[in-house]
Amino acid sequence: MPTKTTQPAAESDPTTDGAAKKPARRGSAASDGRPLVIVESPTKANKIAGYLGSGYVVEASVGHIRDLPRNAADVPAEHKGAAWARLGVDVDNSFEPLYVVSPDRKQQVTRLKQLVKNASEVYLATDEDREGEAIAWHLVDTLKPRVPVRRMVFHEITPEAIARAVANPRELDTALVDAQETRRILDRLYGYEVSPVLWKKVLPKLSAGRVQSVATRIVVERERERMAFHSADYWSLEGTFAVPGRAAGADEGEPTTVRAKLVSVDDSRVATGKDFDAATGRVSGDVVHLDEAGARGLAARLEGRQVAVSRVDEKPYRRRPYAPFTTSTLQMEAGRKLGWSSAQTMRVAQRLYENGHITYMRTDSTNLSQEAINAARQQARELYGDAYVPAEARRYAKKAKGAQEAHEAIRPAGDSFRTPGQLASGLARDEFRLYELIWQRTVASQMADAVGQTVSVRLAGRSTTDEAVEFTASGRTITFPGFLRAYVESRDEGAQKDGDDDHGSDDAERRLPRLERGQQLDTRSLDAKGHTTQPPSRYTEPSLVARLEELGIGRPSTFASIMQTIQDRGYVWKKGNALVPSFVAFAVVNLLEQYFAQLVDYQFTASLEEELDEIAGGSLQRVTWLTEFYFGGEGRHAGAIAQSGGLKHVIGQRLEEIDARGINSIPLRATDPEGRPVVVRVGRYGPYLQVDGEEGARVSIPEDLAPDELITEKVRELLAAPSSDRELGTDPESGHPVVVKAGRYGPYITTVVPEGSKDAPRTASLFSSMSPETVTIDDALKLLTLPRTVGTTPEGDEIQALNGRYGPYLKKGTDSRSLESEDRLFAVTLDEALAIFAQPKQRGRAAAKAPLKELGPDPVTQGQVTVREGRFGPYVTDGETNASLRKGDEIESITIERAAELLADRRARGPATKKKAAKKTTAKKAAAAKKTTAKKATAKKTATKAAAGTVTAG
Repeated sequence: MPTKTTQPAAESDPTTDGAAKKPARRGSAASDGRPLVIVESPTKANKIAGYLGSGYVVEASVGHIRDLPRNAADVPAEHKGAAWARLGVDVDNSFEPLYVVSPDRKQQVTRLKQLVKNASEVYLATDEDREGEAIAWHLVDTLKPRVPVRRMVFHEITPEAIARAVANPRELDTALVDAQETRRILDRLYGYEVSPVLWKKVLPKLSAGRVQSVATRIVVERERERMAFHSADYWSLEGTFAVPGRAAGADEGEPTTVRAKLVSVDDSRVATGKDFDAATGRVSGDVVHLDEAGARGLAARLEGRQVAVSRVDEKPYRRRPYAPFTTSTLQMEAGRKLGWSSAQTMRVAQRLYENGHITYMRTDSTNLSQEAINAARQQARELYGDAYVPAEARRYAKKAKGAQEAHEAIRPAGDSFRTPGQLASGLARDEFRLYELIWQRTVASQMADAVGQTVSVRLAGRSTTDEAVEFTASGRTITFPGFLRAYVESRDEGAQKDGDDDHGSDDAERRLPRLERGQQLDTRSLDAKGHTTQPPSRYTEPSLVARLEELGIGRPSTFASIMQTIQDRGYVWKKGNALVPSFVAFAVVNLLEQYFAQLVDYQFTASLEEELDEIAGGSLQRVTWLTEFYFGGEGRHAGAIAQSGGLKHVIGQRLEEIDARGINSIPLRATDPEGRPVVVRVGRYGPYLQVDGEEGARVSIPEDLAPDELITEKVRELLAAPSSDRELGTDPESGHPVVVKAGRYGPYITTVVPEGSKDAPRTASLFSSMSPETVTIDDALKLLTLPRTVGTTPEGDEIQALNGRYGPYLKKGTDSRSLESEDRLFAVTLDEALAIFAQPKQRGRAAAKAPLKELGPDPVTQGQVTVREGRFGPYVTDGETNASLRKGDEIESITIERAAELLADRRARGPATKKKAAKKTTAKKAAAAKKTTAKKATAKKTATKAAAGTVTAG
């Protein structure tokens, strides 16, 4: 694939070139004619260097070394005037991508070039998936080695695996690279063409993506179902029936009673939750809808009556083991069992892989190597006995269509497995928990079936008024647990079946007494129970990953980043573990569904994945596919988008048709006290309720209120509450209204700027002595004069008086001093300010406040986790790391699991770094001027290689 590439200047000074800190070296910059092995991460490099010994130099690229330009500043000068420069892809020249070396990788690239220059040969040991193959291609295209280059691949980091990889290298797979580059270019075209539409019609700084937008739509659709849901009340009747006397030969532990549920009255089925229409709340079909009076009355009429066994059905029970973990099933199960987010699961799995404990963790294959099968069978035999290992090894077919990310499931590394106990001393707690999960699942996958017996019974009787009733009960006994001794899969929240034959988890048992047809049972008790139908459960991260996989959307390497992206973009927030869409997400999905339906169509998005797989397989040409997607075609590829004239045409054609007011309005079922309709509108300053058209009453919606909670009662409560937004008057300077609002950090004053205006609103926090109810327009205008310039020092420095989050203070350059009261902001003179700055700065800290809540030890650091009040709101801390609570987190309900997730995410992002002031040096400008671009013309290398940083598939 031809590319436009920029190389770092050979003579650039790494100490001034914005370079990242160098990783630990595995060999000197002069490799003395030894083979050079390049991997992605320093941790991986250190591990492999230990296995290969001093005969090799092992160095890390530290992830991707180059990518498409992130912004206009990244575009080289010779390309800045090009029409395609903003995309970073020359769409008129075979979709040539422009690649630039990432600023924080320049120093490492310089080091790698020196190592390559002195190497006898180069081994590219990046991960064996599309992304890893692309990183390898970028290394070749950037470093341009003149020695033999070999592709070294492995699925686990063990001495044996590394030795095999060195002995059996292969060539770079250009088809895989092509597929990854196509994906990268596709996502750039999608994001850069669609996102500006959102900026113009919804809100600035929003983003669209091939997978993220579809994932957001899935979450919004579920919330719409919840908002449209009509609940219904119904009652059920359960009875306890006793076997008169004990049957001959009965076991001592055999139950003597059976708990059964009423299923029919006079041959008509009794309604359960699934019989009610979600849209109306009315019962559908010919069923008996029991209310409280009906259920209690029937119970009274059955009291003391006998029932007879009318039917007994016995069936053998057999449950096969679960397949070994793929990326998606690992994320789902870690979410269910450990309460982890997808991102946390992948972070821990990455550490386990790089330290040689598990195989590669981005895979959609359920296959196990013969060595792994032998190891699992041997361990199962040693731990549980021969009876628990079947005669034939189990082999699992690939579950996912087009499974391609790697060739094996996630399993313990090595040709023999180490038990969790053997590794416990060397693993952090979260690493131990995930390794244990993977080990258990892998061993269980090669164990025998669980077998047992299921039985269902029907009990018939008549009431005192001769009503024919029928009860049913079912049970299950497990006679041989098989693989269940090692592992039992968890279930999603809300996944329980609405029926009597649901026994819960796979290892759950429910024993029934031995019964025969015609046998009479005594009625011990009858319990009438009330129920309310429930809307469909919100998605959690595990269930959303499962839904995406079911639809064929996304790939293992993208699921965790998609979960994170839709939250970081503000489209989704968490309420407990549930994913709740924001009203901005509703507006974005409204726009995409109404004007660009193909882009968020599930089938279309899945078909794109399939066609990208065809490119990876070499049966489809990259340029042909991208041309149809972007410019249109006959629709042989890229489906409806191609038939509609391509992405560029569709965006340009529909942009002016978009009704911004319409897509930013979300109708509700709720009404105001006069019965008038109420809608949610997404505005410049957040979502708000509006009654009956443009001139109706408005009220802001609290940030932590989920969309489905805006029922009539809640809407009327919000409308009736004293408005936190109160207009005070007009700003004489701008002519805009001045209002007092309730903000995240307290009440504040702001000018209301009309939509479309280029004026920026003026804002100021209220003093602690002021209240929103009593503040006047004079107070407001005075506050809006802040910050106030107090004067200028003899040295020429300006002193300002400001009111900040920490209270009133004076500022002189980078120096600041607190003021004793807010009133002093308007009264302090220049002489007083100079006297204050002449005093030594007070650096003492106030005594620490008591924690708001204590949660227990952090699973990683074992430090005691507490919830505390900070300057920016409540946060959790283990004494070393602090993490702010996010939208949806409540102090009263936050758990140690959620706190641990927040802390783990904060640790993964590393400490905040301060930006260094740019040095204005002519040397730096000269170095920048020497950077040149080079075109690559070889037809063979048609695959241009993927982006620096994380590949975002949506």
